[in-house]
Amino acid sequence: MKGIVFTEFLELVENKFGLEMVDTIIINSDLKSNGVYTSVGTYSFSEMLQLLTHLSEHTGISKDDLLLTYGEHFFSVLEVSYPELLSTYNDPMEMISSIENHIHVEVKKIYPDAELPTFEIVKKTANSLIMIYKSSRAMHHFGLGLMKKTFEYFNVTSEIKLKKLNAQGTRVEFNISTHQ
Repeated sequence: MKGIVFTEFLELVENKFGLEMVDTIIINSDLKSNGVYTSVGTYSFSEMLQLLTHLSEHTGISKDDLLLTYGEHFFSVLEVSYPELLSTYNDPMEMISSIENHIHVEVKKIYPDAELPTFEIVKKTANSLIMIYKSSRAMHHFGLGLMKKTFEYFNVTSEIKLKKLNAQGTRVEFNISTHQ
């Protein structure tokens, strides 16, 4: 997993819960990196899972809700760091439906060894989109947070429903509709 995901996660934890919480979740985790991350480094997903699990335990907030908040936070990182990518789109549905064929292609140019989820478009209309998320990491709520912020960015009202297609959450259906 790319280091930017770790550095931004720890920044979010510090901003929302304080530096002591950052120390607490790092100390309580068995991290090969010792909790030292660079944005361009690559680290084991197990480290993120440990940090997320300990944050959930210490805050009483579910991992899914923490991932949702983190996805919303990460959108602001994209907004600041990659404004040209966002300016490519005029519509949130077009942007979200192009995750696999455009956005992830651009991410791979920057981070060639990034392990990204896949998004398969099942059905798309002007006001609706059904797509399947697939990832062994089951971070679909992170994706949900990014999607919610995408609609906010374009000032479009939406409804996003997700349905786990397996118990692990490694396959999830996103059913998205807009109300314009």
